[in-house]
Amino acid sequence: MKIVYEYSHLGGSEILMVKYQEIDKEIQQVVESIDPKRTKLSKEKTKTGRMLFSPIDMNEQFHQEFYKLGYSELRDTYSIQLPASDLVINGAFKQIDFTKNRVLVEVQFGKYAFMFYDMAKFQYFFNENKCDVGVEIVPCHHLHKQMSSGVSYGEQLVNDIERLKRHFPAVPVKVILIDVEEGSND
Repeated sequence: MKIVYEYSHLGGSEILMVKYQEIDKEIQQVVESIDPKRTKLSKEKTKTGRMLFSPIDMNEQFHQEFYKLGYSELRDTYSIQLPASDLVINGAFKQIDFTKNRVLVEVQFGKYAFMFYDMAKFQYFFNENKCDVGVEIVPCHHLHKQMSSGVSYGEQLVNDIERLKRHFPAVPVKVILIDVEEGSND
């Protein structure tokens, strides 16, 4: 795969370049190592019979590559109790797929709401002083059109972050838009 666009929110890219240069390089290497395949036969009305890129396959490849480099999952487990309520809900959690040296990385091939929820998770762990910067890896619009409907695209996320100005997320984030290499027809 290739990186087609990078967006820096509140200095996310700059923090990676200065403080976490090796991690920034590793993230780029992981993206470039992913070899997506058209393994999903579409049954959708608008794409019936077309072979599409599989988010499951790509996610598995990202997991393998990041874990090879020593990245691990970050999970905070807690209980929920609303004000003036006796109800206690145990076992709630926030989770990030990949973390290394205070850098959080999420790869998102889901619906748009999940991309935006990743921003909230970055904010949570930043507020808990468990990270300095978040990295969100998402498909670009071109790749999104070659996947199942429901998969969102990074241009929408960047547009919304821009419109929210500096208000949310209030954590440095680098958004990386990815696409398939030219001629990827597997």
